Amino acid sequence: MPEKNPAASAVPDTQRDSGEDSEDEILEEDPGGRWQKRRRKVTQRDVPGIDAAYLAMDTEEAVEVVWNELYFSERKMQKQQEAYMKKVFDNLTKWKHPNIVRFYKHWKGQAGKVVFITEYMTSGSLKNFIKRAQKNKTKVGMKMWKRWCRQILYALSYFHGSDPEIIHGNLSCDTVFIQHNGLIKIGCVAPDMIHKHVKTVHDVRKNYYYTAPEYGSPNWDCTIDIYAFGVCALEMAMTEMLTTVANGSEGKSKLPDHAAMMGAIDRLDDSGQREFIRSCLAFNKEDRPTAKELLMHDLLFDVHPLKVFAAHELVKLFDSKGQLLETSYMSKLRSTSEGVFAEIKHSDGREPQLHQYCHFVALFVLASRFTGNVS
Repeated sequence: MPEKNPAASAVPDTQRDSGEDSEDEILEEDPGGRWQKRRRKVTQRDVPGIDAAYLAMDTEEAVEVVWNELYFSERKMQKQQEAYMKKVFDNLTKWKHPNIVRFYKHWKGQAGKVVFITEYMTSGSLKNFIKRAQKNKTKVGMKMWKRWCRQILYALSYFHGSDPEIIHGNLSCDTVFIQHNGLIKIGCVAPDMIHKHVKTVHDVRKNYYYTAPEYGSPNWDCTIDIYAFGVCALEMAMTEMLTTVANGSEGKSKLPDHAAMMGAIDRLDDSGQREFIRSCLAFNKEDRPTAKELLMHDLLFDVHPLKVFAAHELVKLFDSKGQLLETSYMSKLRSTSEGVFAEIKHSDGREPQLHQYCHFVALFVLASRFTGNVS
């Protein structure tokens, strides 16, 4: 379907004078006919530099999605640039993680235009949620704070553990979305190619304080995401936004600097929370922990006491070299046929499930690692 000059006819979601029928009008379709772009604009911004975002319909799954448009500076990109762009966006479509906003499809249009389809988050950003809570003088509880931190770190650990390593580069409470069931999802990353080649990309000054000190230098890496996460964790823990603290009673527009954030951390009640956030906001990137290390932090790592007890009891059955200690039970176990110490029979006629001596010994390695982490 041909384009219908969407820039001129699109209507922001705050202006709906033309009614529902007008908003549902189909302006454009993808080449395969699956994605149908509507007139209604949405304010969700997954990637910096997009020129417009529209509500769209996935006709195969019957769900609403976001139709994002951006224009590259070069109308005719070099073949090498175009190949790199395709590789980047192809990688984005492969991500499937419960805490990452889905990136479904992309294609190249005319005059340097690129369209990509992302998941539509109806519940809004984490920052809006926090602002509403703080407006009502409601502080985010420690239990909820931990749950949010874990989910963000699960996504960052996925990014940083990929091959090649993926740097989000755009993390803030504006790009973290929360669903009605409490599920946290991180919006799409901002690849370097967008910063370098997209016409309208620009840094949003209101979010500069999420940026690590070393950002833009030749040696910045995924630790910039840890710094940004630290700022998110701090804002989630506070009773007022960092920008409000920075402005103070004067009411002047002022962004919080590193010193202001350190002062805000000192005002938190929980000492463990203060230490946790301060480690993320370390000025030197070498001093910041990884996402995986933060997930194992005493403040977030939570294991049921019974699991810890069971693991410790299992490890006691082995010596320091990993050899199973001889007991009357183990002697009897080894003397049985093929070392079978348990058999699970199924009433539906399936083959019984056997637990053998060799399987039991293999648990030692896992149990040792587990107890080492929680001891």
